[in-house]
Amino acid sequence: MATSTTLTSATELATKNKSHLPNESPEYRKARNSLLAEEIELRRHIERVAELRRALPLGGTVPEDYLLEGEKGSVHLSDLFGDKQTLIIYSMMFGPQRHLPCPVCTSFLSGWNGAARNLRERVALAVFARSPIQRLLDFKKDRGWENLQLYSDTSGDYTRTYVSADDGDVPGLNVFTRRDGAIRHFWGGEISGEMADPGQDPRGAPEIDLLWTFLDISPEGRGTDWYPKLEYASVPLTNIK
Repeated sequence: MATSTTLTSATELATKNKSHLPNESPEYRKARNSLLAEEIELRRHIERVAELRRALPLGGTVPEDYLLEGEKGSVHLSDLFGDKQTLIIYSMMFGPQRHLPCPVCTSFLSGWNGAARNLRERVALAVFARSPIQRLLDFKKDRGWENLQLYSDTSGDYTRTYVSADDGDVPGLNVFTRRDGAIRHFWGGEISGEMADPGQDPRGAPEIDLLWTFLDISPEGRGTDWYPKLEYASVPLTNIK
């Protein structure tokens, strides 16, 4: 969305709405059209933020070509780009001190597994964790993540640089670019729990879990005390060691 474009007001655009559903009241339609104007504004704000993100100056070059352990052995960060110029890395909460991985990380990575088939046509995508590679591969098999590539940050060098300086078991989302042979950091999630609004569950932006987006359009919303679990029935995680 070009910044120089003069946009019609969202309220005016909402008047073009021709939707009328069975047995709705005039009060419902008036409130729905008011909400529609806000949804149009939200869409525009998402576009503005994405445009600002794309316009960021060049980020810093990576200090080293980090060594990871993958399904087929040792690889370097630079290898993960493949033939792409952009690499998205999610660091999941599954360090060696955990008996099981984080259910929230697991929830949206399950969604990413489906999206990855399309994403990899445009960007490279990788999932890092601090547990040994075989432990990660066992969990990958258990969840059926056939489209996600998992890597063990065995040394923790990448994690301490781009996720947690003290090697904490916390999540991280980072985007890197490769231009003219140089690998640079482009963007990373920097919204922390201390930045949450009153009564708000800490989360970053943009939302990376489709689960919450679906709940946001439900009358119950996200709720205040519900979080995804690894299992919802008495089915054991047979591949986790």
